[in-house]
Amino acid sequence: MTTIAHALRLALGLYLAGASLHAAHALEINTASQAELEQLKGIGVAMSERLLIERGKAPIQDWEDLSRRVPGLRGARAKALSDQGLRVGGEPYPARAASAASP
Repeated sequence: MTTIAHALRLALGLYLAGASLHAAHALEINTASQAELEQLKGIGVAMSERLLIERGKAPIQDWEDLSRRVPGLRGARAKALSDQGLRVGGEPYPARAASAASP
């Protein structure tokens, strides 16, 4: 393997490792970019656009506010996103809400 090919493989490996670490860190819904939101499993282009529209109207106050304003983001889905690092006001999805809310 040439030195350049080795360097490229190493750089790619470091980039992918950094991307994995990034997903494990908290991601605040009120400041995350569209690209950051779309890195979360369960948020595609349409959902990220809905989030940005709602966030543009007013900051999202808490998980309950999010579930009222963005259809489809409650219960098990909200818990799954929280488990990936999504935060609202710095807080994870509350465990008691996950058991009480419908998916």
